Amino acid sequence: MPLSEHEQRLLDQIERALYQEDPKFASSVSGRRMSKPARRRRIQGAVLFVLGLVLLVAGIGLKALWVGDVPVLSIVGFLAMVGGALLALTSIGARGAKETEEGTPGSPQQDKDKSGDNGGFTGRMEERFRRRFEQE
Repeated sequence: MPLSEHEQRLLDQIERALYQEDPKFASSVSGRRMSKPARRRRIQGAVLFVLGLVLLVAGIGLKALWVGDVPVLSIVGFLAMVGGALLALTSIGARGAKETEEGTPGSPQQDKDKSGDNGGFTGRMEERFRRRFEQE
């Protein structure tokens, strides 16, 4: 359902205010596509996971590769699956996570962290909302 003109103007106004107040956050949540290194890591993780799954199943069927009663190839396959899953999952928030968590030196976020009041994202948003109402 499309927005009315009034709703569209309000949305544009909110977006402009967000870019003015916190351009770093606004650029990190904009609808950009994933960077190439992150996409590459996800693909590598998925391929490693599938390879590990093949080794896991093949290790059960190949009794010649067992050491005693332990299917060594299956264990290697399981470890490859875990490594592939970790590689793919850690690529999700790798880019830009440090930028939003750490502040620039002297930034309000870093000053809050030093004072012991770590309200996180919602705390910052509440503080900005309070400041806006005090200005008007």
